Amino acid sequence: MGKVVVRFPPEASGYLHIGHAKAALLNQHYQVTFKGKLIMRFDDTNPEKEKEDFEKVILEDVSMLNIKPDQFTYTSDHFDTIMKFAENLIKEGRAYVDDTPPEQMKQDREQRIESKNRSNSVEKNLHMWEDMKKGTDYGQTCCLRAKIDMNSNNGCMRDPTIYRCKNEAHPRTGTKYKIYPTYDFACPIVDSVEGVTHALRTTEYHDRDEQFYWFIDALGIRKPYIWEYSRLNLNNTVLSKRKLTWFVDQGLVDGWDDPRFPTVRGVLRRGMTVEGLKQFIAAQGGSRSVVNMEWDKIWAFNKKLRAICKKVIDPVAPRFTALLQDEAVVVNVPEAQEEEKHVAKHPKNADVGTKSVWYGPKVLIDGADAETLSEGEMVTFINWGNLNIIKINRNAQGKIVSLDAKLNLANKDYKKTTKITWLAETAQAPFTPAICVNYEHLITKPVLGRDEDFKTFVNRNSKQEECMLGDPCLKDLKKGDIIQLQRRGFYICDQPYEPVSPYSCKESPCILIYIPDGHTKEMPTSGSKEKSKASTTKKTVSAETCEAIPATDVGLPSTPPASASNPLELFQKVAAQGDVVRDLKVKKAPKSEVDAAVQHLLSLKTDYKQMTGQEYKPGNPPAKLCAPPTLSGSSIGTDGRSLYDKVSQQGEVVRKLKSEKAPKDQVDAAVKTLLALKTEYKEKTGQEYKPGVPPALAEPPTLTSDVDLYNKVTEQGDRVRKLKAEKAAKDQVDAAVKTLLALKAEYKEKTGQEYKPGNPPVLSHPTEPTSDVDLYNKVTEQGDRVRKLKAEKAPKDQVDAAVKTLLTLKAEYKEKIGQEYKPGNSPSSFQPLNPTSDVELYNKVTEQGDRVRKLKAEKAPKEEVDKAVKQLLSLKSEYKEKTGQEYKPGTPPTPASQTLTPAVQADSGTHLSDAEATALFNKITTQGDEVRKLKSEKAPKDKIDAAVNELLQLKAKYKTLTGTDYKPVTTEVHDKEKKKQDKSEKLSKSDKQNKSAKSGDINKKKNLPEDIEAVDSGEPVEGQGPKKQTRLGLETAKEENLSDWYSQVITKSEMIEYYDVSGCYVLRPWAFAIWEAIKDFFDAEIKKLGVQNCYFPMFVSQAALEKEKSHIADFAPEVAWVTRSGKTELAEPIAVRPTSETVMYPAYAKWVQSHRDLPLKLNQWCNVVRWEFKHPQPFLRTREFLWQEGHTAFATYEEAAEEVLQILDLYARVYEELLAIPVVKGRKTEKEKFAGGDYTTTIEAFISASGRAIQGATSHHLGQNFSKMFEIVFEDPKRPGEKQFAFQNSWGLTTRSIGVMTMVHGDNMGLVLPPRVASVQVIIIPCGITNALSEEDKEALMNKCNQYLQRLLNAGVRTQADLRDNYSPGWKFNHWELKGVPIRLEVGPRDMKKTQFVAVRRDTGEKLTLPEKDAEIKLKSLLEEIQANLYNKASKDLKENMAVAKTMEEFQKELDSGKIVQIPFCGEIECEDWIKKTTAREQDLEPGAPSMGAKSLCIPFSPLCKLQSGEMCISGKEPAKFCTLFGRSY
Repeated sequence: MGKVVVRFPPEASGYLHIGHAKAALLNQHYQVTFKGKLIMRFDDTNPEKEKEDFEKVILEDVSMLNIKPDQFTYTSDHFDTIMKFAENLIKEGRAYVDDTPPEQMKQDREQRIESKNRSNSVEKNLHMWEDMKKGTDYGQTCCLRAKIDMNSNNGCMRDPTIYRCKNEAHPRTGTKYKIYPTYDFACPIVDSVEGVTHALRTTEYHDRDEQFYWFIDALGIRKPYIWEYSRLNLNNTVLSKRKLTWFVDQGLVDGWDDPRFPTVRGVLRRGMTVEGLKQFIAAQGGSRSVVNMEWDKIWAFNKKLRAICKKVIDPVAPRFTALLQDEAVVVNVPEAQEEEKHVAKHPKNADVGTKSVWYGPKVLIDGADAETLSEGEMVTFINWGNLNIIKINRNAQGKIVSLDAKLNLANKDYKKTTKITWLAETAQAPFTPAICVNYEHLITKPVLGRDEDFKTFVNRNSKQEECMLGDPCLKDLKKGDIIQLQRRGFYICDQPYEPVSPYSCKESPCILIYIPDGHTKEMPTSGSKEKSKASTTKKTVSAETCEAIPATDVGLPSTPPASASNPLELFQKVAAQGDVVRDLKVKKAPKSEVDAAVQHLLSLKTDYKQMTGQEYKPGNPPAKLCAPPTLSGSSIGTDGRSLYDKVSQQGEVVRKLKSEKAPKDQVDAAVKTLLALKTEYKEKTGQEYKPGVPPALAEPPTLTSDVDLYNKVTEQGDRVRKLKAEKAAKDQVDAAVKTLLALKAEYKEKTGQEYKPGNPPVLSHPTEPTSDVDLYNKVTEQGDRVRKLKAEKAPKDQVDAAVKTLLTLKAEYKEKIGQEYKPGNSPSSFQPLNPTSDVELYNKVTEQGDRVRKLKAEKAPKEEVDKAVKQLLSLKSEYKEKTGQEYKPGTPPTPASQTLTPAVQADSGTHLSDAEATALFNKITTQGDEVRKLKSEKAPKDKIDAAVNELLQLKAKYKTLTGTDYKPVTTEVHDKEKKKQDKSEKLSKSDKQNKSAKSGDINKKKNLPEDIEAVDSGEPVEGQGPKKQTRLGLETAKEENLSDWYSQVITKSEMIEYYDVSGCYVLRPWAFAIWEAIKDFFDAEIKKLGVQNCYFPMFVSQAALEKEKSHIADFAPEVAWVTRSGKTELAEPIAVRPTSETVMYPAYAKWVQSHRDLPLKLNQWCNVVRWEFKHPQPFLRTREFLWQEGHTAFATYEEAAEEVLQILDLYARVYEELLAIPVVKGRKTEKEKFAGGDYTTTIEAFISASGRAIQGATSHHLGQNFSKMFEIVFEDPKRPGEKQFAFQNSWGLTTRSIGVMTMVHGDNMGLVLPPRVASVQVIIIPCGITNALSEEDKEALMNKCNQYLQRLLNAGVRTQADLRDNYSPGWKFNHWELKGVPIRLEVGPRDMKKTQFVAVRRDTGEKLTLPEKDAEIKLKSLLEEIQANLYNKASKDLKENMAVAKTMEEFQKELDSGKIVQIPFCGEIECEDWIKKTTAREQDLEPGAPSMGAKSLCIPFSPLCKLQSGEMCISGKEPAKFCTLFGRSY
């Protein structure tokens, strides 16, 4: 604290705008937060731009923002120092003087061509430098350039100019200097000299950061830290001082404080408050995301915060009335008496005060209100009461001139009446003349393109004034007062009313500026009752209605316009009418004329929209007209293009001359040439020159199809992107972009639609595919394209377009084939499969798959497994090539003649009619239903057998006649689910046990069909009671897609549930039990060390959190803040703890007074919140997680250092003894250590499935850093009267450990739990329950299961019995395997007879038959074996994947093979950054994935290798200090 120094360096060349305000306020924020120092430095390096008047203004603006710098400086204070540094660079050969003309220098830099002066000698450079210092004619043609790298991809590093010669006086130094440094050179020097620690710069300077640090290093001066933030970009305005100055010089605004200007003074004058502006900028913060923001955002903030907010203003802003002067209508109320009353200025807040309201027989209301009233209507006059409208008086033209009304004050029913505002006309209180001013945007286009001239989008009618008859009380307003004009909105008084001046004999009206509130909803102004009706009418106003108005009244041609024959003609009419309206407003024409002209304009716009289907936009003619027009004659086309290029080049010349402020005669000559070229271009081509719209050739090369043109656009787009990525020369990029735009225009003209990536043109008359197979393949290819786009996270519009094409193709396929498209099931136009060879090949694939699974289950040598897998893949490839479809388990190849409807062709060649086949198909279906019904009713066995026998005979007959097996259509989905489940049961090696039942078990019938087996095995079948169908097993293999596998494991094993707040998850009991096991073990162990548990609040005040800013900087982006209580804004935001140092250490400072109070050892089990914005993963990276955090304080370093390692050993035991995960213990590098600590020790685990390491837990020694910060001191008995700072540690372990355990041990059947943390160590499942089993035997089996349960619980084995009767044993096996239970205990009737049981290990799948009497001893021993086996397997995995490398080549090779590597390392942070950058490859979708650069994991306490004497770091730059473990990491 107190060490941070920041600076705000404005240039005194204009007023501060809100972009500068953001910079100033952000710097002040860090000044206040860190109790640091803020320097305000005027950047006066350019004498041409510096003006002392602006300095004064800027200081006033800074004062208005309540910013109080600690020091004021000027860059010119350091001119001598900067000059000496420049001369040093010359003498060292790092800078040279260059007399290359500026334009040529610019081109040379773009083309990376070295200057002829680059190789000049030092002596020659010093001689030329002297000419520059003297300001000679030759010196003024020179500049000083830094000699950096002309081949750099960063243009800022290509020998930038650092000094220029300007022979003119400086506002502060006069004529002392003839040379002045550039800002880029002066800034790093002055930042370093003035002690700036953090230089805040916008991201637009990012490319210059490398240059900034080059100057620092080259000059050997102290290095400030650059903190980047995004520039504040606002729509519909400009923030360039040059452009703002143009508005002022042109007289388009009132001055720099014009309310339309984005200057600080402008927005404050318009009603923005300093507090609102500060809070808006604070909300933007230091984010680096560049966004274009609507003005609505800033005004909405202003409304919401402090001063101008309805919540605050509404109760305090006094309410007044004002009527449009030209539209007021008299209401005669003869019985009303002229009188004055005092009413509240605010109806709901008497504290605002009262105002005088006059009543009388003649009152005025708004004309718009008068138009809404009808005779006989009762109307509520606000602050008076109800009046009845007796008569409405109109003139000859039908306009209301007055109303007659009668008081009805006794009637207090105001619910359904029209409410209007009014003013009484009385000599006692004359109206206050007022002008209401409403401002619109200065720029009509929200975001200007880089090459667009802002002057073409200037809104020259952005100020609207309305003359008002104001409430008499408006005379008392003062400048800056905020009021509400009833039914109009909030206004700020810009100029108070002034009575008649003795000099001008005129009174000055009260000027009120409308304050925007950030929304577009209109206030309920006069006539609001009819607004919706009027807006509807406006849309349907016809041209005839407009033409009925006399032209002389509206400033239009006297003859009515002929209807436009084409969109262009109509477009031009709208533009012309817009000019008429603007002209009338400029001339201050009568309102009736302006209104009529506006009405005609709206009518034309409506016609335009109806004709073109799009809104009228100035400068954007109808789409068809935007395409480059075809020229007649190829020679004209060629010449036109050449002439077009000449105009473009001459335009560049003009712009360049203007930017360089060339002499006026030069500019005029260039402009004259440009105009001549444009005239020639128009004569030649018949059209105006338009930038970016080159003339098209008369006969462009005809493309063979729309698709060819589409592909050309795509290729050209790729070419443009490639050029930009390679940072090619601007003219190359521009030329490529120009070609791209021309192709896009041609594409639009040809197809009638815009080019969209990923959305090729749909043929209006698609050619018929040569066969159904072609169409099938098209669908397949488009599906692959969609999947690829999604995998690459392509933009949503691209994905949507591709999906749309896919759906179109699928619809076409269905219409043509008569069936839905199904992947892997090509249409019947395929050649019929060879039943013998194809089925034979299918069986070979199946057998080889079984062989691979068997080898893996038997833990066969890796090379043997690899060989088998290779053969399997070869067979699958052959199968796909032969059949045209992927191999799918349980789905043998289908002959072409087979469909889902009954087949009608017999193997013998005889034919069965469709009717006969269908009848036989239906008979089988009916008989199948009969069998299921008998079984559900538990009918006698002989009856069931007879029904089954009949079913089998019918199926055999069906197969004989049709040549295909019967397949029930309605159970297709169920069949797939069953096959998946059958496969899982095979993998669990439990199918034999599931089938071991009594001789009456129907599953023993070898020829029983699939659907009958499904019913018998207890599988859930449609119509078979309350049995659930679930997608129980995993659908993704761990080795194929680790991310999907992990997500499925943690959800299907019931560890977590997703939550509606991203990055937060529900920990279900299955996962929380693991955390409890870890907690119980660790808590008991730390208590042996004398640690006590406690709890501190989760909320942290802003002041407390930011007290340790050097430490909290790492957490700052992740801190979550509470800002509101209900609907009330908190006075100060409160943080949710990201860590607890700031919460706990102030209390430590109170509790520790003497050495007797030490050691202080506290721990808390709690949650923390870190609002991660990276890719969240349950357990591994979440926004809220559970942890324990220990914080201890000691009198001596030795005690603290000893505890660091004691805790680290306990963490290692948690992982190794409980979770069965081996870890590497070590010390973090300087780069990776805990921010604010002395050193960090860590345990690192390894996940071989991803080839990435993961930090398991850390134990930090904080030294005395935090005790000094928080004043944790004690009196040392060895040094009486002397205070000593405590030595501190902190250490933590999180629920991340559960995720690590899942990743390390889990397999393709689900979770694998180490027994010591499993909440259920043994699951008991009864087997062999069939229909033939008597109720007595079933009850005995259940009792036996309960006996095992009780015995094991008594023996201390965590056990559960699954006795649910609506799930089969196979389903239960899968369920508990997925949940990772270490042992499954199976017991059936046979086992009971033999007094034995079967134990199945989850880790290996091995089945053991064990005697009943030894159940407790055997199972406890088996649990320990499983624990040891899991650890040994993971330990072997770690050893095989931890390598040693001595060179970068070896390191990269081992890293890319998915290993973690120990390398010689110097320990320098810069070197570690270099290693990470060097080892990175093209980034994957998820940070940290296999292409991420390697980072240091730890310096192992027990390294695999020892450093040799004189061994160099792997970078080859510095001597190695440690053998350090590096790898890709989570």
